[in-house]
Amino acid sequence: MLDSLLGALELGLLYSLMALGVYITYRILDFPDLTVDGSFTTGGGIAAVMITHGYNPWLASLAAFGGGLLAGICTGLLHTKGKINALLSGIIMMIALYSINMRIMGKPNTSLLGESTVFSSVNAFITMPIAVILILLLLNLFLRTDLGLALRATGDNARMIRSFGANTDTTTVLGVSLANGLVALSGALVAQQSGFADISMGIGMIVIGLASVIIGEAIFGATNVIHTTISVVLGAIVYRIVVALALRVEWLDTSDLKLITAIIVIIALVLPTARRALRQKQLAKRRTEELSSQLGSRTGRTVGGDF
Repeated sequence: MLDSLLGALELGLLYSLMALGVYITYRILDFPDLTVDGSFTTGGGIAAVMITHGYNPWLASLAAFGGGLLAGICTGLLHTKGKINALLSGIIMMIALYSINMRIMGKPNTSLLGESTVFSSVNAFITMPIAVILILLLLNLFLRTDLGLALRATGDNARMIRSFGANTDTTTVLGVSLANGLVALSGALVAQQSGFADISMGIGMIVIGLASVIIGEAIFGATNVIHTTISVVLGAIVYRIVVALALRVEWLDTSDLKLITAIIVIIALVLPTARRALRQKQLAKRRTEELSSQLGSRTGRTVGGDF
């Protein structure tokens, strides 16, 4: 039990970077980006190929981040310059990345067993918390700069930010590229931790990312950007713990992982809405009771005065 929870914590930290990338597109930019499923594999493929060719694993991870940036730039340009729908731009790039990833790896699967990775000399429980905290600090510092504020404003009200002279095309491309860079970095780290990169390793990543974002906001709240980014990281960890606990149920096995993910997302989406509706219902009931009591007291005073 303890081993599965520790494994879930480790995976949660690894996938939290991917969840941060999804948060940038899904929440900040309001951009439904499906490139994630392809760029995750891109990161894993680049890192695996470079490591097997003798490159430093940290340099390979940085190159994977760069590969994700390029994938995001292509998606952003398809949307802003090609005037293609945001959702369709992501789908097109995701399909294109399948062939690109096959070209990068040269085969469907690249093994890293026996190779030196970022986790070879330092345990993942030491490396990942430091990496996640550092990236959180850098991301929040960036989002507080003028360019970061323009990026956040683009998702909130693109027309307003354009009236102030900001180029929303540039901020959109920047946001989507940064998001996919984080996703690719997560893919590179996951490949090194698992010991292989596979052409299908990115399938369903957008759903896992959305689950992490929604769970984090639902459980830990989202009062401001700093609070929300921390909530997203914690949401990724909680998601992995829930999956690990669900897989310990006797009548479930690993083939049910996608079904479990879908159920978790449904619950995470429905619960906040149900909670909000219940709160509004209770508030309406309280107001009705207050109005009834006020009306009753006024009626009593009127009858008493007449008598």
